[in-house]
Amino acid sequence: MRKDYILDRWVVIASQRGRRPSDFFEAKRGRVKKTVCPFCPGNEQLTPPATLIYLRDGGGVRKTVEKGGFRHKNWIIRCIPNLYPAFSPLDDQKPELEFKSTVFHKSMKALGFHEVLIESPFHDEHPSTARKFQLKLAINAIKDRFHYLSSRDYVKCISVFRNHGVNAGASLSHPHSQIVAMPILPKIIEEEAKASRNYYKAEGECIFCSIVEEEAKSERFIWENESFIVFAPWAALNPFEFWIFPKRHQSSILETTGIEVENLAETLRVSLSGLKSLLNDPPYNLGFHMLLENHYHWHVEVYPRLTIWAGLEKSTGMFINTVSPEDAAESLKESFKSEENMFKKSERSAIHA
Repeated sequence: MRKDYILDRWVVIASQRGRRPSDFFEAKRGRVKKTVCPFCPGNEQLTPPATLIYLRDGGGVRKTVEKGGFRHKNWIIRCIPNLYPAFSPLDDQKPELEFKSTVFHKSMKALGFHEVLIESPFHDEHPSTARKFQLKLAINAIKDRFHYLSSRDYVKCISVFRNHGVNAGASLSHPHSQIVAMPILPKIIEEEAKASRNYYKAEGECIFCSIVEEEAKSERFIWENESFIVFAPWAALNPFEFWIFPKRHQSSILETTGIEVENLAETLRVSLSGLKSLLNDPPYNLGFHMLLENHYHWHVEVYPRLTIWAGLEKSTGMFINTVSPEDAAESLKESFKSEENMFKKSERSAIHA
């Protein structure tokens, strides 16, 4: 049994089951039904006006928005409101949060923003196969929307995540992420914030920086470049779960430099293509953990959806992982290295072309 670094959560590592990467190949994977894709170029009228759009402008990129019925056609990144939002913006006519509370019942309006970031105009350009140029655009779009949404007074947390595959919750196969801005700190981020704040007060340094330093020397280390490190967490909930951390301390993606954006693009490409190659393109969820507090250290967590949480997990909050993080790291390390070599060759070929 292993306890999470920070969260009050225990995981049973059932490595005696000895599951290998190939053991997960036969897992049932639903497929997205073929319909008209509203995210593909030419179908822009099927979506709301973009809150952010990137257009080619000579040799550079121009940023703009859409209003009314007009839609840009030659876009390379689009960010749009979700047609079925979980959170909606505050009504300027009714600026109250309207929190209600009784002894047993507490409620408030689900105020915030729920947007879809369409990461590429190409239907099959997922991060595992994407060009570095396109991944850099998607990362910069996250930065732009995080900057805007975090400026709203009632936004307390911004969650950026992507679901890959039907079994991971994706209803459309076109590459996209979602951005949700909410008026509270959800439990996991709140626990991380509290622990990192307390550790900083007691030790004078970032708890996540200490974790990164420790895992860089451990059997759970997987891959790194100049700016980012990837490792399997000590108490991983999911088989082959891995985390991506910036090496330099920073609370959110807003603090990344140009070279760090480029290195993050490389990290995402190598990591997700390595995962795809090792496990035959498994469904996965990916989430950014970010908070605008100096003691916090932003990072990305990737959760392959290879098992089903059943009675024990649902009724107790105790989880079973059938692949030890050390075994997962060993397999992922080999796959990442192979994908890194192929990625660098493809990038060199693209430059010469």
